[in-house]
Formats: sequence, C-alpha cells, structure tokens
Amino acid sequence: MKQRQTFTKEFKLEAVRLLDEGKRPATEIARELGIPRTRLYKWKDQLEKQGASAFPGHGRPSSPESQAAEIARLKRELEVSQEENEILKKAAAFFARELL
Repeated sequence: MKQRQTFTKEFKLEAVRLLDEGKRPATEIARELGIPRTRLYKWKDQLEKQGASAFPGHGRPSSPESQAAEIARLKRELEVSQEENEILKKAAAFFARELL
C-alpha cells in the first residue's frame, strides 16, 4: 500500500505562489513538484477561502532522527556564523586603528 504524502505549510504556500505568478502552466509546476495538478488548485482554493488559517499543520511530527539531523546542521551553521562574526570584529578593529 502506498503511504500518504504530507507537505509542509511552506511547501504549499510556495506551490500556490508559483501557480499565482502565472509564468508557467499548472501542469508543469505540478510535475516539477511531484504532485497532481488538481492538488495545486485545491491548495489555492483553501488559501483563498481560509487565508492565514489555511494549512494548519496537523500532520505527523517529524522523526527524532530528522530533528537530530536538523539540530546538527543548525549547530554547524551557528559555528560558521560565529567564526565569521569574530573575523569581522577583528577586521573592523584593525581598520579603525588604521584610520586613527
């Protein structure tokens, strides 16, 4: 039996935005996203009728493994940002001394 697909609110909003742009046909967008064309129109109708309360996100919670992977990715990203910040602080101090 095929398992039911779940999509995040952000994914649905982006899909509807692509559809609303009107630059490409719905069939092409749906094929690119791997969803039926009718689902795009369903999401668009939901967004138009319910506005910000559309796509509340009552799906399954993410697995602990995916959460751990996301946490590890964010920690690495934080380390890189902190290193870049330190470099910029040192550069700013260096150039401030040069100007005096």
